[in-house]
Amino acid sequence: MSTLTIALASLGGVVLAGIVAHGAWQARKAGPKRAAMQPTVNEPREPVMDAPTGDVADAADLPERRANKRIVQHLDALIDSIATLRLDMPISGSFAVTHLPTTRRAGGKPFLIEGLNSETGEWEFPSASQHYGEFQAGVQLANRTGALNEIEYSEFVQKIQAFADGIGAMADFPDMLEAVAAARELDHFAGEHDAQLAVRLQARAAAWSVGYIQQHAGRHGFVPGVVPGRLVLPSIDEGAPPMLTLTFDSQAALADDPNLSSVRNVTLSFDVPQTEAKAQPFAAWQASAQALSLGMDASIVDDHGRPLSAEGFAAIGNELGQLYSALEGRDFAAGSAAARRLFS
Repeated sequence: MSTLTIALASLGGVVLAGIVAHGAWQARKAGPKRAAMQPTVNEPREPVMDAPTGDVADAADLPERRANKRIVQHLDALIDSIATLRLDMPISGSFAVTHLPTTRRAGGKPFLIEGLNSETGEWEFPSASQHYGEFQAGVQLANRTGALNEIEYSEFVQKIQAFADGIGAMADFPDMLEAVAAARELDHFAGEHDAQLAVRLQARAAAWSVGYIQQHAGRHGFVPGVVPGRLVLPSIDEGAPPMLTLTFDSQAALADDPNLSSVRNVTLSFDVPQTEAKAQPFAAWQASAQALSLGMDASIVDDHGRPLSAEGFAAIGNELGQLYSALEGRDFAAGSAAARRLFS
């Protein structure tokens, strides 16, 4: 083979390699923006509230991760229809526990059972090591699934009556019609005072990869959520619901290579009744939207795709103040235990 032939062959290889490299560069340039390479670290995850002690729930309802701090719920006449269970003499907690219902739901409404601790005089979820002289059970009047109805109330009565019979207690239940009427009134109030504020961030130019979104959100305190396509800004209170939530296409998050998935918009939101006003979630929501829009080259728009200006945020803030006042006036201050249960 002549020297010229060898030279031409070598030149052809160089040109071909150049074409391949140029094509790869163009493909990368045309693809979604990717996260900058960083050292691998163990990232924090979204905390999850634990179920009440001794509760039995469906496996699908129990997240894999647990919160560092368990939030204990208690019955509240503001939100529960409460039945009393009277005993002739105290019984052991171990005896009571063996007769507890296997679930804590009546239809779509949760219910709680508490015992009056004979030693401390405090109402608590029954513990095998304690003794109790009285019990009470309450079913939640309303939540975001709607008001307690007659069928749910009847199921509650049936389960609590079985528990009362098992421990030898006399059960006294509220009138069903009164309970259902109270549930409808509470549901009406909740429906008029529920709010979940959200804005969308839309890519102005190139789309984003999942890693790119996670990296920019992580710089502002967001951590991976419990479901794909969800990032959260944790509450300042351990074990409380997240302050802010950033969501995007879950299919992109579940892709074999998330860095090749293209995402053009994300939603930044916060649940008003679930978050205390003193934590200033509105300010964090607005600041996060503006910071992410700058870092990710995104437009801030409302549900209809219209740009949201500083004046628009201010108008939302004024309405939010009125909502906070209305919730407080009904003893459902945003972020309180009662509000979190009602708006759940």
